Amino acid sequence: MGSTSSAAREAARPAATGRRGAVVAALMLSMALAALDATIVSTAVPQIVGDLGGFSVFSWLFSGYLLAVTVTLPVYGKLSDTFGRKPVLVAGSVVFLVGSLLCALAWNMGALIAFRIVQGLGGGALQGTVQTLAADLYPLKDRPRIQSKLSTVWAVSAVAGPGIGGVLAAYADWRWIFLVNLPIGAVALWLIVRHLHEPERESGGHARVDWAGALAVFACGGVLLTALVQGGVAWPWLSAPSLALFGTGLALVAVVVLVERRAAEPVIPGWVWRRRTIAAVNLALGALGLLMVAPAVFLPTYAQSVLGLAPVAAGFVLSVWTLSWPVSAALSQHVYRRIGFRNTAMLGIGAAALILFAFPFLPYPGQAWQPTLLMLLLGAALGLFQLPLIVGVQSTVGWAERGTTTASVLFCRQTGQTIGAAVFGAVANGVLAARLGGAGDLDSVTRALGSGTAPEATRRAIADAVHAVYLGASCAAALAFLVLLFLAPRKFPVLKD
Repeated sequence: MGSTSSAAREAARPAATGRRGAVVAALMLSMALAALDATIVSTAVPQIVGDLGGFSVFSWLFSGYLLAVTVTLPVYGKLSDTFGRKPVLVAGSVVFLVGSLLCALAWNMGALIAFRIVQGLGGGALQGTVQTLAADLYPLKDRPRIQSKLSTVWAVSAVAGPGIGGVLAAYADWRWIFLVNLPIGAVALWLIVRHLHEPERESGGHARVDWAGALAVFACGGVLLTALVQGGVAWPWLSAPSLALFGTGLALVAVVVLVERRAAEPVIPGWVWRRRTIAAVNLALGALGLLMVAPAVFLPTYAQSVLGLAPVAAGFVLSVWTLSWPVSAALSQHVYRRIGFRNTAMLGIGAAALILFAFPFLPYPGQAWQPTLLMLLLGAALGLFQLPLIVGVQSTVGWAERGTTTASVLFCRQTGQTIGAAVFGAVANGVLAARLGGAGDLDSVTRALGSGTAPEATRRAIADAVHAVYLGASCAAALAFLVLLFLAPRKFPVLKD
C-alpha cells in the first residue's frame, strides 16, 4: 500500500507507545463507572424519595441518564475521530465526575434528575470512547482479549450495581452512591492524562465540527426516546403527549437528514448506512439490545413471582449469564478465525434464538435450575454473537472512522434496549390484561404478589406474560440472524494492521 495508507496505519494505534497496561486499567475503571451508574440507583430509590420527595417522577433518575448517554454517543464518536480519543475521554470524564458531585449535593428530586442528565452527558463519552480506544490499542489478533475484559467489567458492574447501591443506602447514605465515583474516576482520569499518548496527526486545516447536526441529533434522539420511555407509563400510547412527541420526533428526523446532507463533516455520515458491513452490524446489535430486555427486565419478576425465590436468589438466576458471556466472548476468536466474523455471529444468535424460544416451554412452576441453565447458555450464545461483530466492524475502518463506527454500533444497541423496554412492557401488560380480565399491569400485580394477596391465577398470568416476552425476544434474535444472512458480507473487508 502507498505511503498515505502507511501513515494511516501508524495512526491507527495511537496509544501503542504509552504504558498500555495503565491505559487499559483506566479504560476498565471508566467502563465500570458507566455500567454501575446505569443500575446502582435502583435499590436506593426508597431512601432517595424519603429524603427528597418526588415519587411521581423518580423514574427519570434512570431514564434521564440513559437518554443522555444514548443521544450523545454519535456526537462523541465523531468528535473523537476529529480531535482524538484522549481529549474526548478526558472531557467526558470531567463532565461525568462533575455530574456525580452535583448529584451528591442535590437538594430536591428535580435537581437530582437534572444532575443525572449531566452525568449521562459524560457517560456517553465514557462508553463510546473506551470501546474505540480498545480497538486502537490492540491489533486485530489481540482485540478479543481487551474486549472480553471490558465485557466482563460491564456485566459484573451492571449486575452488582443494585446490590452496591442498596448497601450504601442502608449503611451509609444514598449520596455516597455518587460520591464513590469521584476517587475511582479521578484515578482513571489521572491514568489517561499521564499514560495515554496519541501521536501528532497531520491536519488538512482547521477541524470543522458539525454543531448544527450535533444539536439536531441530540434533540431528535431525546424526543423520540422520551416518547418510547414514557409512553404507556406516564401517559397512554395514544394520548396527546405521546402523539405530540412522536410527531415532533419524526419532524426532527427530517431536520437531521437535511442538516447532515449539507454538512461538510456530518455527525452521522451517510457511509455508516451505505456500507453493508456497518449497516448489518448496526441492525443486528439493535436487535441484540431489544432481546436483552427480556431476561434483564422480566426474569427477576418471573423468578420471584412464579418460582417463589427471594430477591437475592432471583438476582442470581439473572446474573449467571455474566459468567458465560465473557468466557464465550474470549473464546470466540478461535471460532471466527476459522469460519469468519459473520458465520460466528450467526452461530451465536441462532443458538440464542433457540434458547429464548425454549423458555416458554419450561414446566410450571418449575425449578430454579431450569431458567438458570437457560441463562448460562444464553450468555454463552450472546458472547459468541456480540464480540465478533464489534471486533469485526472496528477492523473494517481506519483510525479516522473508528470512533464514528463504534458509536453508531453502541447507539443502535442502546436504542434497541429502549424500544425493547417499551414494546415488551406493552406485550406483558397486554397478556396480563387478557388473563386477568383487564385488571392491572405487571408492576401493580408484582406488588400485590409481594404483599402475599395474589391468587394462583395471577402467578400463572405472570408466567404467561413473561413467556410472551421471551417469544418476542426469540423473534428479535431470528431477525438479527436474517440481517446477517442477507445483508452482511460473507467476509468482512478487514484492513491490515
